[in-house]
Amino acid sequence: MTVWKAGDRSSTQLRDPIQLRQSQIRGVTNRAHKRFYTQKFDLSGIAPYRPARQVTKKLRQWGVHYPRLSGLMSAWEAEFLRHHPRASFDDRLASSAVAVPGLIAGVADLAPIGRQALWTELKGAETQDVFLGGDGTVPLEITVCTGSFNVSGWTYALAVFVNAANPISRLTFDQLDGIFGAERSGGWKGLAWDPTLARGPEGNLRRWGQLGLGGEWENAPINVYAYNLSFHFPDEFDKKVLMNSQKWNERMVTFANRTGDKADGTMTVAGEQMIAAVDADPFGITYTGILYRTERTKPVALARSPEGPFVELTLETVQDRSYPLTRDIYYYIPFKPEKGRREVDPEAAEFLRFLLCREAQEAIQEVDGKYLPLTAGEAARQRAILEGHILV
Repeated sequence: MTVWKAGDRSSTQLRDPIQLRQSQIRGVTNRAHKRFYTQKFDLSGIAPYRPARQVTKKLRQWGVHYPRLSGLMSAWEAEFLRHHPRASFDDRLASSAVAVPGLIAGVADLAPIGRQALWTELKGAETQDVFLGGDGTVPLEITVCTGSFNVSGWTYALAVFVNAANPISRLTFDQLDGIFGAERSGGWKGLAWDPTLARGPEGNLRRWGQLGLGGEWENAPINVYAYNLSFHFPDEFDKKVLMNSQKWNERMVTFANRTGDKADGTMTVAGEQMIAAVDADPFGITYTGILYRTERTKPVALARSPEGPFVELTLETVQDRSYPLTRDIYYYIPFKPEKGRREVDPEAAEFLRFLLCREAQEAIQEVDGKYLPLTAGEAARQRAILEGHILV
């Protein structure tokens, strides 16, 4: 039996960043125009688009490139321009990393991101708003579609994996916090530190017996394998599970992408390496995409609270948003930097109104086939958030 240990150089070898980027581009290009999902979800409950105002300006977008690569952004914009012939788009869709910086620099009106904005990005936006005479508000966050079930690059849901020999079949967020996290003095709520989110070391779970397993498992260590903390996956897991504390298990072994292992030149991504570690270690646990699963690993059902419900990861539970570690695609739109008023640019907001309508959500499954459309309930909830910040 091979057990991965902290300090193994396999996970920390130096890699050529240019080679890694080229490898990533090859993999993304191969997936961009492929429709992974042909199942049609009923979107009749989502309201069709009815323009609230005419858009005549150029809408500048900086942000994630995956909707551009698949043709989804082109489809969205073409349909929007059919209703707004005097509008236009200036798209700089290179990476989620350029999204909020584009808003901060004042060169973007809209910022699509394949993850939630990072603390440092929001802090920069807050500081810039104060500099411009505002009250330090951060951009408004609107969810425009659900991430994928299992497509690399397209914001796939996160599964928690154990070795197939492990009797554990379900875990709560509190248990995940105890396994992957550590004692903490608090956690972030937005940009404010909240000490009520603190917990002591008694909440740490370091042996499988602490989760109710007996026999050979009772004193066996819980070996944690995870993404290097420079990835965006840990940020999302931290926000949802670790109370945004950034406090992780002190024995956690971390992984990064590497090249040179595959004949087709694509990367061996961190998720594959983490699954390989759990595959080889009966006492291992990790979180990553379901696409990396092997026969000797298994995902467990998850629940946000001990009362449940415990939900298995499937295409359907991702789309209906019942799976707890489903991820989303967001747009960020800045508030006008005027004291006492929280309003967004109504013309830029009109494009977001369109994205939350039935036609735009249908394009997700007709054109893209990797992201998933919102439920009617979530689309309505996001529209209400948006409408509450548009000056009529």
